[in-house]
Amino acid sequence: MVTPFGWLASRIALERRSLRVASLTAMVAAILIIVGGGVVRVTGSGLGCPDWPACTDGSLAPTAQMGIHATIEFANRLLTTVLCAAVGWVIIAARLQREPVPGITRWAWVQFWLVVLNAVIGGVTVWVKLNPFMVAGHFLAATLLLTAAAITWDKTQNLTAKQQPESTRQLKTLGTSMLAINAVLVILGTAVTGSGPHAGDSADVPRMGFDWLGITVVHAVAAVLALVMALVIWRTANQQQVPNVASKATMYVLVFAGQGAIGIVQALTHLPELPVVCHLVGSALVWIGAVRLMLATHAPQRTVAARAHS
Repeated sequence: MVTPFGWLASRIALERRSLRVASLTAMVAAILIIVGGGVVRVTGSGLGCPDWPACTDGSLAPTAQMGIHATIEFANRLLTTVLCAAVGWVIIAARLQREPVPGITRWAWVQFWLVVLNAVIGGVTVWVKLNPFMVAGHFLAATLLLTAAAITWDKTQNLTAKQQPESTRQLKTLGTSMLAINAVLVILGTAVTGSGPHAGDSADVPRMGFDWLGITVVHAVAAVLALVMALVIWRTANQQQVPNVASKATMYVLVFAGQGAIGIVQALTHLPELPVVCHLVGSALVWIGAVRLMLATHAPQRTVAARAHS
């Protein structure tokens, strides 16, 4: 039986550039979802639309009487539509490639199902009136979506590479450890947020039971460990002459340094809204860097001959 995609593929063939643009667009949309959620939280608009999937009982969109918080929350919900369109574009662009790319097509579909998961968790978050643990789960689900988008985009970069990336066994081990530390860092970040002042609504929303200063210090220690691990990867990659890994480690360290500076500023200034949102942007970029660095370290290992030649 011929599927709709199969019928289109027999008539339309797209170039690699269309896939690269589509995957980049989907990754940017995934970042916007994270940032949009942050804007909702710091403006106290989380329950601006008190129901889901409709904004309120009997109305899909907010009414004029519901105020600015409802508008902000509804605008954030509309970002999901943009994300769906971007992910749909990736699926179509991958399926209609002149030369098939089944691996990228599978990751595009992973993004689709993670969009569905995020929408459901977002709805449940509204139903439970912004329970901080559910809010944290919503952020982690958005991070999973960003992970799939980053992997898809990274894979499209290698399709037209003149020389395929390579790595070593030691770098692979370091890359796995580095991503694990970054995952812990992200989880600790949700605990810092869940214990802090930005509950997502002006109402009496419960917070996590952690001491905010204590969990922030633990988060900072994890950040230092992540940076040290990246520097170890950078040094090892240079010593073993693996330029692809070294360049991605350099980029990660630079982005991480900027993110760390923002984190220090927001902590010392008692979490004003703008630095908090900037910190969310930074966290998304750091995570993308961590994923791409891990992928670089997991490239095919050098042959003995190639290692001897280098």
